[in-house]
Amino acid sequence: MSDFVTTYPDYADTGRVDELRATEYGYLDAGGHTYLDYTGSGLAADAQLRAHTERLRGGCFGNPHSDNPTSLASTELIEQAREAVLRYFNAAREEYAVIFTPNATGACRLVGEAYPFGPTSRLVLTADNHNSVNGLREFAHGRHARVRYARLSPDLRITDQDVDGALGRGHGLFGYPAQSNFSGVQYPLAWVGRAQAAGYDVLLDAAAFVPTNRLDLGAVKPEFVTVSWYKLFGYPTGIGTLLARRDALAKLRRPWFSGGTIVGASVQGGWHQLVDDETAFEDGTLNFLGIPDVTTGLDWISGIGIDLIHRRVMCLTGRLLDGLTGLKHSNGAPMTVVYGPQDCQRRGAAVAFNFLDEHGAVVDERAVARDTSAAGISLRTGCFCNPGAGEWAFGLTREAVRGSWGRGFLRRNMQTVDDYLEIIGLPSGGAVRVSLGLASNLADVERFLDFAERTYRDSEPDCAGLAPRLRC
Repeated sequence: MSDFVTTYPDYADTGRVDELRATEYGYLDAGGHTYLDYTGSGLAADAQLRAHTERLRGGCFGNPHSDNPTSLASTELIEQAREAVLRYFNAAREEYAVIFTPNATGACRLVGEAYPFGPTSRLVLTADNHNSVNGLREFAHGRHARVRYARLSPDLRITDQDVDGALGRGHGLFGYPAQSNFSGVQYPLAWVGRAQAAGYDVLLDAAAFVPTNRLDLGAVKPEFVTVSWYKLFGYPTGIGTLLARRDALAKLRRPWFSGGTIVGASVQGGWHQLVDDETAFEDGTLNFLGIPDVTTGLDWISGIGIDLIHRRVMCLTGRLLDGLTGLKHSNGAPMTVVYGPQDCQRRGAAVAFNFLDEHGAVVDERAVARDTSAAGISLRTGCFCNPGAGEWAFGLTREAVRGSWGRGFLRRNMQTVDDYLEIIGLPSGGAVRVSLGLASNLADVERFLDFAERTYRDSEPDCAGLAPRLRC
C-alpha cells in the first residue's frame, strides 16, 4: 500500500470512499465479490435503496398523465428529476430539454429516427463507437444520406485530422463517444465545437464517460447527449436520458406518435398534434416510480464529488495498467497485450486486454470468463458492442471484413460468432475488459492481478467445452 500511495499520492485523499465501501457497499465484501465491470453497470448504495423504499411507503403515486392528486404527485417528482439532471450537468433549462428514455440506446434511437437526414446531408461517426451509435447509419441510409467514419490509429486513438477529413465540407450529424467503452480512450470534447463550426449537429455519447468524469454543458454544448443512469449509480435500471438543445430538438420530426406525446389525435379525421415540449419524445407512461431515483442518485454522486471519484479511479487504473503490463512468463514473454493507451493519459477507467500464453498466443477470452467467474470476479469479455474498436485492435482489414460479406460467404455460412471468427481467421472473439468505478478499492485490483498471475503464468489454459460466445 505504501509503494502504491507513493506512486499515486492522490489516492490518500480519497479515504472517504473506503468508508462508503464498508457502510454503503458492504454487500461486495460480505458476498466475496470482486466487481470490475463498472462500464457495464454502476453499483447502488444502500442509501439509494432506502430512499426509494421510504418514498414509496410515504406517499401514493399514480400515472402522471392526469390532474388528480396522485398523478400530480408523480408529475412533481418527474419535474424535480429534470431539474436535477440540468443542475448536475450545469445546463440551462431555457437551452436544454431533458427527455427520459429507457437507456442511452433509446436516446440514440430518438435522434436517429427523427433527424432530418437527406441526400445532401451526412452522418459522420468515429470508428470507435458503441453499436447504439453505429446503428444511426441505418436511419441515414434509409434517407439516402452519406455515411462516413473517422478511422482509428494503431494505438486506438483518432486524430483531429481524421475527424476533419471525415467531416469534410458538408452538414448533418456527427456522433462520437466522450469515452470509448472498449479501450477507455477519451476523445476531445473540443470536437463538439469543431464539428459545429463545420456545419454539423453533434450527438455526444456520454454513457461511459460521466460515471467518473465531469461533463459541463455550460462549457461545451453538443446538440444531443445520451446517458444511462444505471451506469452512474447502479439504480434505477431502465432509465436513461436524452439531453437535447431546444433549437436542435425543433429540427427533429418524429415518424409516429403515441400515448403521452400528443395534444390530440383523430381516427376518422386522420390527424394528430404533438405537444410542443420535450414530452413529445417520451412515449407512453414514464417510469414514474423510478425516475425520482435519478434525483436520489445524482444527489448521492454530488455529495461524494465526481472529481474525487475521478481521482480515485484513475489512481487505481494506473496501478492496474502497471500490473498488467508488468506480468511476465518465466521465459520473459509478456502475459498480456493491452489495447489502447498503456498509461493514464487521455483515458478513462476501462482497460481492454487479452492474456497471452508463453508462446505469445491469445488465451481464449471465454476461458478467462469461466475462470474469473469461478473465482468470484465480475468482468466483461467480448467486443463490448463496439465492433470498430475491436476490428482495429485485432488488426482486421477492411478487405477481410467486407470482402467475405460482399461475396455472400459470411451471410451463407455464419450462424454463430465462432463461425465468423473462423471465416475471417481470428483466434479469439474479443478482449477482456476490467473497468473501475465509485466503489472500487486497491484490494479489488490486487486480487485480480494476483489471480491473473496464479492462473495464467506458464500455464496452458483449458479451453475444452467452452460455451458459445455471447452475441455482440
